[in-house]
Amino acid sequence: MKIYFCGSIRGGRCDAELYGRIIEQLQAYGPVLTEHVGFKDPILKDFEGDDVAIHTQDMAWLEESDVVVAEVTQPSLGVGYEIGRAVAWKKRILCLYRPTEGKGLSAMIRGAHDGKNFIVKDYQEAEVPGILKEFLGSS
Repeated sequence: MKIYFCGSIRGGRCDAELYGRIIEQLQAYGPVLTEHVGFKDPILKDFEGDDVAIHTQDMAWLEESDVVVAEVTQPSLGVGYEIGRAVAWKKRILCLYRPTEGKGLSAMIRGAHDGKNFIVKDYQEAEVPGILKEFLGSS
């Protein structure tokens, strides 16, 4: 099973270490095509500075993937775009959100939850293994 992981890059890197830990867990289920999202410096040297090349490569990986796992706590236009494309391509999607006082998840994400192909889970990090098992075990 090929997994496309989404997390904020240009929108903010405060969760980069968390992304790396989630990606490590995802790798037990299959290759993560976007493991660089969990790197401290996620810019791929071959694509640095070339937004068209980054978009083209990411869309190819997204189309190739079987499932999408997105950490959506840090708002990101790119992650929202990737999720929208994944919906259009009928991918199974898991969105992970850590509730924070004074902030809320976009209704465009939370409202898309259908319990089957688009799953939104509020979580704390200790819950990630069980959430991934439930989602990826049914793929």
